[in-house]
Amino acid sequence: MTMKNLEATRIRDYVRARYGAIAEQDNAPAAAGCGDTVGGCCGGAPKNDANACCVADETAKAAGLSGCGCGDKSYAEQLGYSAADTAALPAGADLGLGCGNPLALASIKPGETVLDLGSGAGFDCLLAARQLNGTGRVIGVDMTPPMIAKARRNAARAGLANVEFRLGEIEHLPVADATVDLIISNCVINLSPEKAQVFREAFRVLKPGGRLAIADVVATRSLPPELKGKLDAIGACVAGAALVTDLQAMLKEAGFARIDIQPRESSRQIVAQWTDDPTIADFVVSAYLTAYKV
Repeated sequence: MTMKNLEATRIRDYVRARYGAIAEQDNAPAAAGCGDTVGGCCGGAPKNDANACCVADETAKAAGLSGCGCGDKSYAEQLGYSAADTAALPAGADLGLGCGNPLALASIKPGETVLDLGSGAGFDCLLAARQLNGTGRVIGVDMTPPMIAKARRNAARAGLANVEFRLGEIEHLPVADATVDLIISNCVINLSPEKAQVFREAFRVLKPGGRLAIADVVATRSLPPELKGKLDAIGACVAGAALVTDLQAMLKEAGFARIDIQPRESSRQIVAQWTDDPTIADFVVSAYLTAYKV
């Protein structure tokens, strides 16, 4: 095995263990955030915990940001979901691990097959299944067995029959060629040490005319070298962020066209809560990405 493969395996094993532990924290707050399942305000505290919110606001302001300003909004609402979205699903479906709302980009049509890369506890999959209203199907793929088990329980509780969850890696999707209309993903591809392979696999399983609708983090400038190798920073959805130009090149190489990546400057105040160092928000923001297989 080459050094490159060894490093990829090390990162993948760490991410699997980290998110497996999150899945097994049944009493974790529903709004956990990418960085920490128990810390922070916009990324961790229960939505009405005003004291925690003040602490997080002061942390953000110290970094020259405006503060997270979460008030009475849940983490999901800050990312663009409605209160009705979260209320419609079992409480354990939203672990607060996203950085946006990919369904806002998706324009799901009746009868479509939707694939979620890194489906976690099933939040976006279940919302997509509800939008399909009994038509089509939704497939969630995750490499973490406890997440798959949790997602299947949530689907059963929600009474949704048109959704399934498969154990697998997003670099090697357990999905047949040209069978998917839409691929969504929420703050997961940044965790992969082989992003170009993820996009090649996405292109393979999409039908001609199929599309990507992804929320993820991007680097707005090169990350410090000392940060890139930190496993905890990779697991917190910051150190694995790729530059927009690099992502565009990967998508083009995979065969995608009509590529659009929109960084969201307003997200810096949320990203600042994901690690102990709020200045990470000087380098990383969330973004919306769309691309098509033509």
